[in-house]
Amino acid sequence: MSREPVGKEPRMRFVQDLEEVEPFPSVVTVGAFDGVHLGHQALIAQVVAMARATGGRAVVVTFFPHPAVVLRGETPFYLTSPEEKRRYIARLGVDLLVQLPFTPETARIRAAAFVEQLVRIGMRALWAGPDFALGYRREGTLPVLEALGRQHGYTVHVAMEFHLGGRPVRSSRIREALRQGDVRAAAECLGRPFAVSGEVIAGAGRGQRLGFPTANLAIWPEHALPADGVYACWADLPEGIRRMAVVNIGVRPTFDQSQERIVEAHLLDWHGDLYGRRVTLHFIERLREERRFPSVADLVAQIHRDVERARALLEAMAPPVPIEAE
Repeated sequence: MSREPVGKEPRMRFVQDLEEVEPFPSVVTVGAFDGVHLGHQALIAQVVAMARATGGRAVVVTFFPHPAVVLRGETPFYLTSPEEKRRYIARLGVDLLVQLPFTPETARIRAAAFVEQLVRIGMRALWAGPDFALGYRREGTLPVLEALGRQHGYTVHVAMEFHLGGRPVRSSRIREALRQGDVRAAAECLGRPFAVSGEVIAGAGRGQRLGFPTANLAIWPEHALPADGVYACWADLPEGIRRMAVVNIGVRPTFDQSQERIVEAHLLDWHGDLYGRRVTLHFIERLREERRFPSVADLVAQIHRDVERARALLEAMAPPVPIEAE
């Protein structure tokens, strides 16, 4: 698995309106880039390389909400929050990230009109995947964009689809892996462990009474989560503190019989108050499914086994690069 560079994120300008962008010779790519997976990384790397070789500016134009949410009414389960996506893209050496609001009005913008906006900021080259199209009803196919390029003085470059294990790496493939609880497969496609962040909120306190205190996280409701189960994770705490963790996702069937999914992390070798603070979990391995135990004693015995297995797994690997800048 590839690793991202350690250290602070490079300086990258971030705007939410193309009108804020001054003209400058630019190499541009446009897309949702949810997850910033290996395929996205490979495409953006070519944008950055061409920009560096030509003395231009590397520009990524993305959208929020995801176009599928607006166009097809799909339930959003984002692999990255907008903030996470911004940080991951910054690590790739991009000079400018433009995050445009995607609305029904945005969906009606004609391809030629959108291209004119990109030309105004200085687009000299446009990079895209082989099935890329933009504009109203996806009318801006690659042949159309190439014809517009001859008119406006930019070139179109097609990046080949990134394959892993004989299959293309796509955000949909990662979401399916998460639905199966296969966080290892998700990490292989992302080039890093799948991660979620949330503020620590008060829970029922059962973990404390069982001898395994947990931090209950309030996760952005539109963020994708792995399938219910117990996971070995690395946890990033405030002030750059990192701990191993056993994380449960689910409805706590031994106690609650509730339909509300919770994310609770037992942090190994940690004592302290995290209420109201932000914690990031990096999912490394699914330890087991969530299940109902016949007694509390049986549950406690299983948690001991979970902790031992998680510690052994995590001690054998190098921790991932934090989402937050060091």
